[in-house]
Amino acid sequence: MSAILECRELTKQFSQRLALSKIDLSLERGKIIGLLGPNGSGKSTLIKLANGLLTPTAGEIRIAGMPPGVETKKIVAYLPERTYLSDWMTVGDVLNYFGDFYENFSLEKARDMLDRLGIDIKDRLKTMSKGTKEKVQLILVMSREAELYLLDEPIGGVDPAARDYILNTIITNYNENATVVISTHLIYDIEKVLEEVVFLNEGQVALRMTVDEIREQKGTSVDALFREVFRC
Repeated sequence: MSAILECRELTKQFSQRLALSKIDLSLERGKIIGLLGPNGSGKSTLIKLANGLLTPTAGEIRIAGMPPGVETKKIVAYLPERTYLSDWMTVGDVLNYFGDFYENFSLEKARDMLDRLGIDIKDRLKTMSKGTKEKVQLILVMSREAELYLLDEPIGGVDPAARDYILNTIITNYNENATVVISTHLIYDIEKVLEEVVFLNEGQVALRMTVDEIREQKGTSVDALFREVFRC
């Protein structure tokens, strides 16, 4: 099966800071992959490059064989680290916005997930807690029939009970032929859903293994291996 995301000597520099340095990486379809590393390791930069929000300084990145752009945005569903929805909007407004903007957005799937959470489409975002807003954003992203889901810190700002809901939403609502990339520092919480991990450190790939390989070859958990590699 062809790769959904490929990087060849991908480099990104901001002024005097090198965020990514000559990364070679290929992510296959049909996987849930953890993009893990300490703060400043290049995780968000890589995700933004894949989503076309940044351009490489050198090297290249391809999504389904294409450079990031208008065509790749049709098959990439991106959840940024920060809330981006306008507070004046109702949930219904946001659903209509996504429905107009993305051909692969399933209004039926979104309504079903919102109903299970007890969120009314008439509710305004400004009345919601941060955790509820993040659930709404995740529902919007996971209601698209995308080929690549890029989730930047999807559980960073919510309580432990909400994390379980979010992880279950990710598992049950993505196409089995698609790939989900989850960037986070809360490794213990997401380890149970991961099939593969990529450790980034100082803009380079420090380790790439499946979760099964880590358990069988290293005899440890992903979280414990991360702490060992990064001494945290």
